[in-house]
Amino acid sequence: MKRLTGIVIAVLFWSCQEEVILDLGTKSELVPTIEAYWTDQGIFNEVKMTLSKDYYDSTKVEVISDAEVFVTIPGTEKVIPFEFLGGTKSYRPRNPLEKAVVGETYQLHIKWRENIYRAEGVMLEPPKVDSVTWRFEEKRPFRDEGFYVKVFGKIPFKENNNYRIRVIENDTLKNQRGDYLLFDDTFGLGFFEKGLELGYTFKEKDRVRLELFRLNRDAYDYLNQLVNLLFNDGGLFSPPPQNPKTNIRVMSGKPEVLGYFVVSPVLTRTILIQAKYD
Repeated sequence: MKRLTGIVIAVLFWSCQEEVILDLGTKSELVPTIEAYWTDQGIFNEVKMTLSKDYYDSTKVEVISDAEVFVTIPGTEKVIPFEFLGGTKSYRPRNPLEKAVVGETYQLHIKWRENIYRAEGVMLEPPKVDSVTWRFEEKRPFRDEGFYVKVFGKIPFKENNNYRIRVIENDTLKNQRGDYLLFDDTFGLGFFEKGLELGYTFKEKDRVRLELFRLNRDAYDYLNQLVNLLFNDGGLFSPPPQNPKTNIRVMSGKPEVLGYFVVSPVLTRTILIQAKYD
């Protein structure tokens, strides 16, 4: 994730005719960026830490490997330590069997140099996924010809309805700006029972893996803001680009950090697209 510095990266207009361009200034100090997941599936539980990059910097991301990372359950003496693994370039629980339990509150603690960071989330109950289907569709308005996948399920909860679906196509995570599939209950959730269609096509023999997360609101808001940032073209009618609001607090040290902490159940389904599917 590229860092947007405190400098305003935008074009301001004094009038409709006169254009004023702000000086972008010099390179600013880099800031830690944290991407942390704590779930009920051990394979997803990890913390990635890197140093941010300036908006136009194309150099390689610098990984932070010397932090102290652990998760606790407030009100108990439970401590779940993490260790850095060179293979994944991330921190993972020393005991891979440790995982989140529905109803528990978890705190992430990170100590790096003189900085201490903390984040918190509640492990929510998962929704229900009944089935995942696919069907070949002819070309439609705003839809190309190809195989389309639908997810059928049920969401019985009256609150905390904030969801993300990640799509892995043939072992490759779809991670472009249009691939952040987020939805909440703003317009109801009945469509999920009728089938939520993914908005892009697949080919015969594609292997598609879906991962459904139920997020705490602060993590959901972070991802929503991230999507808005990725679609910001810097034009006249676009708001000035700014970093998404993190749900990670700086307890001591330098007063800035980027990224987010997710506590979530994960439901997974894998399908193989077959042309003769009826």
